[in-house]
Amino acid sequence: MKQILNAVPSMLERYSMKSPSQLRIRFRAISSLFLGLSLLGAASGCGGSGSPSGGQSGDKPIVLRGATQFDEAHAFSKTLRKFETLVKSYYEGPLEFELYLNSELGLEKDYFAYMNQGISVDYGIVSPSHMSTFAPAAPLMDMPFLFRDLEHWNKALDSDALDPLVTQVAERADVMLVGYAGGGTRNLIVKKPVTNMQALKGLSIRVMGAPIQTKIFQAIGASPTVIAYSEVYNAIQTGVIDAAENEAAGLRQMKFYEVGPEISLTKHAITVRPIAFSGKTFRRLPKALQDAIVKAGREAGAYGREIESTEDSGILSQMEQEGKLRTHVFEERAELLRLAEPVKEAFARSIKAVEVLNRINAVE
Repeated sequence: MKQILNAVPSMLERYSMKSPSQLRIRFRAISSLFLGLSLLGAASGCGGSGSPSGGQSGDKPIVLRGATQFDEAHAFSKTLRKFETLVKSYYEGPLEFELYLNSELGLEKDYFAYMNQGISVDYGIVSPSHMSTFAPAAPLMDMPFLFRDLEHWNKALDSDALDPLVTQVAERADVMLVGYAGGGTRNLIVKKPVTNMQALKGLSIRVMGAPIQTKIFQAIGASPTVIAYSEVYNAIQTGVIDAAENEAAGLRQMKFYEVGPEISLTKHAITVRPIAFSGKTFRRLPKALQDAIVKAGREAGAYGREIESTEDSGILSQMEQEGKLRTHVFEERAELLRLAEPVKEAFARSIKAVEVLNRINAVE
């Protein structure tokens, strides 16, 4: 309780904005904070995030609370529901799950902070970028061209290649990564077909704000620029940029195909979205439930990867059949991987993640 109350002044300062849209964000963040207060207060009487041990008495069930930014139809929500079902199947004691949808408890970065503190949120799916404050090596999971293809991505996540990152996150953030979901493949969204290195040369393309994104696209010959996600559609339409890059779900949601109907299958990134669980909550649970969570996390992660990667390719196929876009194989993808390699190695050195990169590269 004291931890949440101490966070109030910093959150108010952090969200002291003036525009209507920003004020809505501020309201949602502060609402999430005070909902956390109510959840923590309730936990003292019914188990839950603040004291998930009620099931040990044989009467009150243990209550575990999860959070996601999306609705029930999203792959992340489906993955978390699968996780809940599996845990219940492996644990015989009284247990309840509460999953808060549609950013009701804030955003992914908030969930991770809550899990670190052991309050309000016990489990969720979180982008590696939101872990960097605690674990500098975690963003390696988001690096472009980290995986050779979808098969390599799946095998790497089924292996122990990422174990050093798991250990760093657990030691520094006190958050466990119990499984790996994800599977969205990012491609180029362009006004005209781009199928080789010559067509890619000098292509002005919007990239995400992380410096590694800019460095990678510069290395492969493009001309990257950072633009707000909400401005991408207009930027392509007006010729400010020639291209963007995204997964199929984002392409459809933002209707980027209307201004960039030529999809170049560079497959330069395949998302990794860990299923995270609060270490502080975990240690308060019975051993049998701990074992169930670890087992269910691995299996739910594999399930999540399957549904998201399948949905991703299905969306592109459907939209192409509907005549909304055209896909093009990038003929020199091996050259993209070769040019990106020195940048990947330099980035891994800068965040002290060379061992992890080598382990991923070694996966056959």
